[in-house]
Amino acid sequence: MILDAKDKIIGRLASYAAKKALLGEEVIIVNCSGAVISGDKRKIIEKYRARRERRTIRRGPFFPKSADRIVKRMIRGMLPYKQEKGRKALARVKCYVSIPKSLEGKEIINLKQYDKENLPTTKYITLKDLSKELGAKNE
Repeated sequence: MILDAKDKIIGRLASYAAKKALLGEEVIIVNCSGAVISGDKRKIIEKYRARRERRTIRRGPFFPKSADRIVKRMIRGMLPYKQEKGRKALARVKCYVSIPKSLEGKEIINLKQYDKENLPTTKYITLKDLSKELGAKNE
């Protein structure tokens, strides 16, 4: 199953992907940099910066900068990753910033119910903007 994350609410898409992965399906999420997080832009950036700065250099917790890794970390938070079934489900999830050449031409599922137009507010930030604020290099 290949899911398109462009202009999708990432929390809802991540919970859908986590459920499918727990059921044993291979889940591939493409265009992660186009996904959105709802809320005030400044508060979201502040929250994610605090998560990154909370760590120690050697011991963690380690929080990612790039959009595809942020999505995978969100999905990990929705899985029982300390148990074997959660680790196996997380291994079935792949995330990409754009569409890789190996997946071009394949059927990509576009879930309309998770579009950003369904948000009750117009305040949101894309993962591309968030990862730039966090210091990602290749976005």
